[in-house]
Amino acid sequence: MNTLTFMLTLSIFLSIILTMLNFWLAQITPDSEKLSPYECGFDPLGSARLPFSIRFFLVAILFLLFDLEIALLLPLPWAIQLQSPTTTLTWASAILLLLTLGLIYEWLQGGLEWAE
Repeated sequence: MNTLTFMLTLSIFLSIILTMLNFWLAQITPDSEKLSPYECGFDPLGSARLPFSIRFFLVAILFLLFDLEIALLLPLPWAIQLQSPTTTLTWASAILLLLTLGLIYEWLQGGLEWAE
């Protein structure tokens, strides 16, 4: 099988699986706080001088981490032209596996929970 065909098939297959998981696991009925215009967790009528919670910084760091993941994996389709594209696919899979394991660890430790 051609490597390009394999990569396209793999990415389409993963996209379909992740989309189906999103529709299956997504919360369909949002609550009143989610529908309000202020989702940041602050009282819109309160003082503007309150300190930030550390959880906002944690979410920002996680966003930057996964945003950098996209930047690392962006040249992957062009790496097929190298001598050993399976090595490239292996390293890309290792990056995704490490990031997934880190996200699962944060989730299990309760780092993504807003209420304590």
